[in-house]
Amino acid sequence: MRVDLRLNAIVDPGRAGGCELAELARRCAEGGATLVQLRDKQSETRAMVEQARAIKKALAPFGVPFVVNDRVDVALAAGADGVHIGPDDMAVEDARRLLGPGALIGLSVKNLSEAEAAPIALIDYVGSGGVYATLSKAQKNPPIGPEGLARIVDVLHRRAQKRGKELPVCGIAGIDAGNAAPVIAAGADGVAVISALSLASDPAAAARALRQVVDAMLAKRGT
Repeated sequence: MRVDLRLNAIVDPGRAGGCELAELARRCAEGGATLVQLRDKQSETRAMVEQARAIKKALAPFGVPFVVNDRVDVALAAGADGVHIGPDDMAVEDARRLLGPGALIGLSVKNLSEAEAAPIALIDYVGSGGVYATLSKAQKNPPIGPEGLARIVDVLHRRAQKRGKELPVCGIAGIDAGNAAPVIAAGADGVAVISALSLASDPAAAARALRQVVDAMLAKRGT
Protein backbone atom coordinates (compact mmCIF):
# COMPACT_ATOMS: atom_id res chain seq x y z
CA MET A 1 0.00 0.00 0.00
CA ARG A 2 1.34 3.41 -0.99
CA VAL A 3 1.96 5.76 1.93
CA ASP A 4 0.08 9.05 1.73
CA LEU A 5 2.82 11.59 2.51
CA ARG A 6 0.96 14.78 1.67
CA LEU A 7 1.22 16.03 5.25
CA ASN A 8 3.58 14.21 7.59
CA ALA A 9 3.04 15.79 11.01
CA ILE A 10 5.96 15.27 13.38
CA VAL A 11 5.21 15.68 17.08
CA ASP A 12 8.11 16.29 19.44
CA PRO A 13 7.94 17.07 23.17
CA GLY A 14 10.67 19.65 22.66
CA ARG A 15 8.57 21.56 20.11
CA ALA A 16 5.01 21.00 21.33
CA GLY A 17 4.10 24.52 22.41
CA GLY A 18 2.91 23.24 25.78
CA CYS A 19 0.36 20.91 24.18
CA GLU A 20 0.02 17.24 25.08
CA LEU A 21 1.42 15.22 22.18
CA ALA A 22 -1.63 12.98 21.80
CA GLU A 23 -3.89 16.04 21.62
CA LEU A 24 -1.52 17.72 19.19
CA ALA A 25 -1.52 14.62 17.00
CA ARG A 26 -5.32 14.55 17.10
CA ARG A 27 -5.56 18.19 16.05
CA CYS A 28 -3.13 17.65 13.20
CA ALA A 29 -5.11 14.65 11.97
CA GLU A 30 -8.32 16.65 12.26
CA GLY A 31 -6.79 19.27 9.99
CA GLY A 32 -5.66 16.78 7.38
CA ALA A 33 -2.36 15.19 8.41
CA THR A 34 -1.91 11.94 6.47
CA LEU A 35 0.91 10.51 8.59
CA VAL A 36 2.02 11.26 12.16
CA GLN A 37 5.48 10.63 13.53
CA LEU A 38 6.61 10.75 17.15
CA ARG A 39 10.12 12.13 17.49
CA ASP A 40 11.30 12.07 21.09
CA LYS A 41 14.98 12.36 21.95
CA GLN A 42 14.51 13.12 25.65
CA SER A 43 12.05 10.72 27.30
CA GLU A 44 12.82 7.48 29.07
CA THR A 45 11.71 4.34 27.26
CA ARG A 46 8.68 3.51 29.42
CA ALA A 47 7.33 7.06 29.20
CA MET A 48 7.90 7.07 25.46
CA VAL A 49 5.95 3.83 25.02
CA GLU A 50 3.04 5.27 27.01
CA GLN A 51 3.17 8.43 24.91
CA ALA A 52 3.19 6.43 21.71
CA ARG A 53 0.18 4.39 22.84
CA ALA A 54 -1.71 7.58 23.66
CA ILE A 55 -0.95 9.02 20.22
CA LYS A 56 -2.00 5.82 18.47
CA LYS A 57 -5.30 5.86 20.38
CA ALA A 58 -5.89 9.53 19.51
CA LEU A 59 -5.32 8.84 15.82
CA ALA A 60 -7.51 5.74 15.63
CA PRO A 61 -10.75 7.58 14.67
CA PHE A 62 -8.98 9.22 11.72
CA GLY A 63 -7.28 6.14 10.30
CA VAL A 64 -4.00 8.04 10.10
CA PRO A 65 -0.86 5.85 10.21
CA PHE A 66 1.53 6.42 13.09
CA VAL A 67 5.29 5.85 13.11
CA VAL A 68 7.99 6.30 15.74
CA ASN A 69 11.28 7.98 14.95
CA ASP A 70 14.36 5.83 15.53
CA ARG A 71 13.00 3.56 18.27
CA VAL A 72 12.01 0.20 16.83
CA ASP A 73 11.49 -1.16 20.35
CA VAL A 74 9.01 1.60 21.20
CA ALA A 75 7.16 1.10 17.92
CA LEU A 76 6.81 -2.61 18.64
CA ALA A 77 5.72 -2.13 22.25
CA ALA A 78 3.15 0.54 21.38
CA GLY A 79 1.74 -1.23 18.34
CA ALA A 80 2.70 1.63 16.02
CA ASP A 81 2.40 1.20 12.26
CA GLY A 82 6.12 1.48 11.77
CA VAL A 83 9.27 3.55 12.21
CA HIS A 84 11.20 6.36 10.61
CA ILE A 85 14.94 5.86 10.77
CA GLY A 86 18.03 7.87 9.90
CA PRO A 87 21.57 6.95 8.87
CA ASP A 88 22.75 6.65 12.49
CA ASP A 89 19.78 4.57 13.69
CA MET A 90 19.21 0.84 13.41
CA ALA A 91 19.95 -0.52 9.94
CA VAL A 92 16.92 -0.73 7.67
CA GLU A 93 17.56 -4.44 7.16
CA ASP A 94 17.41 -5.09 10.91
CA ALA A 95 14.32 -2.92 11.38
CA ARG A 96 12.50 -4.75 8.60
CA ARG A 97 13.41 -8.12 10.04
CA LEU A 98 12.12 -7.12 13.48
CA LEU A 99 8.98 -5.33 12.34
CA GLY A 100 7.96 -7.65 9.53
CA PRO A 101 6.84 -7.04 5.94
CA GLY A 102 3.64 -5.21 6.85
CA ALA A 103 5.22 -2.37 8.84
CA LEU A 104 5.90 1.08 7.45
CA ILE A 105 9.57 2.03 7.30
CA GLY A 106 10.60 5.53 6.36
CA LEU A 107 14.19 6.59 5.77
CA SER A 108 15.89 9.98 6.05
CA VAL A 109 17.96 10.86 2.97
CA LYS A 110 20.03 14.05 3.05
CA ASN A 111 22.17 13.92 -0.08
CA LEU A 112 22.67 12.23 -3.44
CA SER A 113 25.05 9.56 -2.14
CA GLU A 114 22.49 8.49 0.46
CA ALA A 115 19.82 8.46 -2.24
CA GLU A 116 21.96 6.16 -4.38
CA ALA A 117 22.63 3.85 -1.41
CA ALA A 118 19.10 3.69 0.04
CA PRO A 119 17.76 0.11 0.29
CA ILE A 120 14.77 0.81 -1.96
CA ALA A 121 13.29 -2.68 -1.66
CA LEU A 122 13.00 -2.45 2.12
CA ILE A 123 11.54 1.04 2.65
CA ASP A 124 8.10 2.54 2.09
CA TYR A 125 8.88 6.24 1.92
CA VAL A 126 11.66 8.80 2.26
CA GLY A 127 11.96 12.08 4.12
CA SER A 128 14.54 14.32 2.46
CA GLY A 129 16.14 17.58 3.56
CA GLY A 130 16.75 19.82 5.24
CA VAL A 131 15.10 21.81 2.53
CA TYR A 132 15.08 25.08 4.45
CA ALA A 133 16.70 26.31 7.65
CA THR A 134 15.00 25.02 10.81
CA LEU A 135 15.21 25.54 14.56
CA SER A 136 13.61 22.20 15.47
CA LYS A 137 16.94 20.34 15.34
CA ALA A 138 20.61 21.08 14.78
CA GLN A 139 21.50 21.17 11.10
CA LYS A 140 25.01 19.92 10.36
CA ASN A 141 24.78 20.92 6.70
CA PRO A 142 23.36 23.97 4.90
CA PRO A 143 19.82 23.67 3.53
CA ILE A 144 19.62 21.91 0.18
CA GLY A 145 16.75 24.07 -1.09
CA PRO A 146 14.06 22.90 -3.52
CA GLU A 147 16.73 22.50 -6.20
CA GLY A 148 18.75 20.05 -4.12
CA LEU A 149 15.58 18.23 -3.16
CA ALA A 150 14.63 17.86 -6.82
CA ARG A 151 17.92 16.10 -7.57
CA ILE A 152 17.45 13.69 -4.67
CA VAL A 153 13.83 12.96 -5.61
CA ASP A 154 14.91 12.25 -9.18
CA VAL A 155 17.47 9.67 -8.05
CA LEU A 156 15.04 7.96 -5.67
CA HIS A 157 12.17 7.83 -8.14
CA ARG A 158 14.44 6.55 -10.90
CA ARG A 159 15.77 3.76 -8.69
CA ALA A 160 12.29 2.85 -7.49
CA GLN A 161 10.90 2.75 -11.02
CA LYS A 162 13.57 0.25 -12.03
CA ARG A 163 12.14 -2.04 -9.37
CA GLY A 164 8.57 -1.38 -10.46
CA LYS A 165 7.92 0.29 -7.13
CA GLU A 166 6.42 3.58 -6.00
CA LEU A 167 8.49 5.40 -3.40
CA PRO A 168 6.88 8.61 -2.13
CA VAL A 169 9.19 11.34 -0.87
CA CYS A 170 8.43 14.24 1.46
CA GLY A 171 10.55 17.32 1.98
CA ILE A 172 11.46 18.23 5.55
CA ALA A 173 12.83 21.19 7.54
CA GLY A 174 11.58 24.73 7.83
CA ILE A 175 8.44 24.11 5.78
CA ASP A 176 5.21 26.03 6.29
CA ALA A 177 2.22 27.09 4.17
CA GLY A 178 4.23 29.98 2.78
CA ASN A 179 7.05 27.94 1.29
CA ALA A 180 5.55 24.47 0.77
CA ALA A 181 4.67 25.02 -2.90
CA PRO A 182 8.27 24.94 -4.21
CA VAL A 183 8.82 21.68 -2.30
CA ILE A 184 6.01 19.98 -4.21
CA ALA A 185 7.08 21.63 -7.45
CA ALA A 186 10.49 20.01 -6.90
CA GLY A 187 8.86 16.59 -7.17
CA ALA A 188 8.10 15.78 -3.54
CA ASP A 189 4.86 13.98 -2.78
CA GLY A 190 4.31 15.91 0.44
CA VAL A 191 5.87 17.78 3.32
CA ALA A 192 7.03 16.82 6.81
CA VAL A 193 6.30 19.57 9.32
CA ILE A 194 6.97 20.22 12.99
CA SER A 195 6.95 23.83 14.16
CA ALA A 196 4.45 25.21 11.63
CA LEU A 197 1.89 22.84 13.16
CA SER A 198 2.92 22.34 16.78
CA LEU A 199 3.66 25.97 17.54
CA ALA A 200 0.58 27.32 15.75
CA SER A 201 -2.22 28.70 17.89
CA ASP A 202 -4.57 26.36 16.01
CA PRO A 203 -2.71 23.26 14.75
CA ALA A 204 -5.79 21.94 12.92
CA ALA A 205 -6.16 25.19 10.98
CA ALA A 206 -2.43 25.20 10.23
CA ALA A 207 -2.70 21.63 8.94
CA ARG A 208 -5.64 22.58 6.72
CA ALA A 209 -3.68 25.50 5.28
CA LEU A 210 -0.73 23.28 4.49
CA ARG A 211 -2.92 20.61 2.91
CA GLN A 212 -4.54 23.21 0.68
CA VAL A 213 -1.14 24.26 -0.65
CA VAL A 214 0.11 20.71 -1.10
CA ASP A 215 -3.08 19.44 -2.72
CA ALA A 216 -3.22 22.41 -5.10
CA MET A 217 0.37 21.88 -6.21
CA LEU A 218 -0.12 18.12 -6.65
CA ALA A 219 -3.22 18.80 -8.75
CA LYS A 220 -1.24 21.27 -10.85
CA ARG A 221 1.42 18.61 -11.33
CA GLY A 222 -1.24 16.10 -12.33
CA THR A 223 -0.66 13.67 -9.45
